[in-house]
Amino acid sequence: MPSLYGLNNTSRDFSRKDSWGKNQFNSSFPASLCCYMSGKGMESNYIVVDDNLDISIDTIPFGQAFGVDPQSEECYFSFESTYQPFQQFVEGALPRTDLVVKNSHGDVAALEVKLTALPDHTTCTLTEDLYGSEIVVRPDTIVYLCCSLAKTIGRTAVQKIFSQGIKLYDWSDANRVLQNMEKIQDTINLIVDTAQDSPQPFLLQPVWKTEGKSPQLADNCLDTFIWSDVAFLKFVQNISQKTSTTKINRQQRTLVWIYKMLSDYGEYGTFNHEAIIDGLSYNTKNDKAFASSGVVTNKYMSSPSLVKPRVSKDEIKEIILSGGQQMLQPERRFDAIIYNSPDIFDADKPET
Repeated sequence: MPSLYGLNNTSRDFSRKDSWGKNQFNSSFPASLCCYMSGKGMESNYIVVDDNLDISIDTIPFGQAFGVDPQSEECYFSFESTYQPFQQFVEGALPRTDLVVKNSHGDVAALEVKLTALPDHTTCTLTEDLYGSEIVVRPDTIVYLCCSLAKTIGRTAVQKIFSQGIKLYDWSDANRVLQNMEKIQDTINLIVDTAQDSPQPFLLQPVWKTEGKSPQLADNCLDTFIWSDVAFLKFVQNISQKTSTTKINRQQRTLVWIYKMLSDYGEYGTFNHEAIIDGLSYNTKNDKAFASSGVVTNKYMSSPSLVKPRVSKDEIKEIILSGGQQMLQPERRFDAIIYNSPDIFDADKPET
């Protein structure tokens, strides 16, 4: 039957066509890729914060990232699930995350998954060392980030960090919030400093590389990057600094959400993520937290694996098994069809 490498114990039935839709494939294929790379003795690129509180790249075994050896029989992949250990931090229902990994004792890891193209439209004309991938982040991702940080740091440390924090009567007042952005940044620095020694795997970002902007896969086309929770927090902090001082944009708003969620956790023991996200929209839609282009992400992911991913396109047939590719349901995008039909633009040929 159609299957994906390593996903023997999973919440998805890959003999069913509806398990191969775009939304499903974008999380199940990355999990399978991790299993394949682990089986080949590889480790994932691991984006962390170093001793200088700068973002750098290390490596991490997939068994450590998953909390269980992906080759073991007790490893179970639950997609689009809630990670129950985080329920204690939130009021109301905990949103679902892309991948929850379980063993015989229960939930052991939660990973947001972002399968990203390399290069994106902002870097496809640059040299390969400057290629980057766009990353689009959901509000639910920020909820899981704050839960992970709460677990990593602990309430006592959070209370200490926020003991001299900002006391605003109305956090929906954009002008007052903007006036306090420097203090918010200072507090985030303290969180990064506190969490730096105990990072937790948080976001799995595989890349698939093409030949420039063409639809053709590069010979070496697949690799994985895992962001730690503290590195992703530092990333959000960095991209929120070079922004407008007259209006709160998405990056700054995301930092405010993080500040308020963790501040409430320290004060009350839980935070109401729905009230914070809905109440602190600052006249911007909440469909996404923010997006960052490849020009921005390149500096944080720059590495030999980004220039030359370690898994070749010839190995894809070892990951997608037993005709699984025939079950895929790609989007029928008109622009892609036009791009791949150059013959319709050929000059009219004389009749014979």
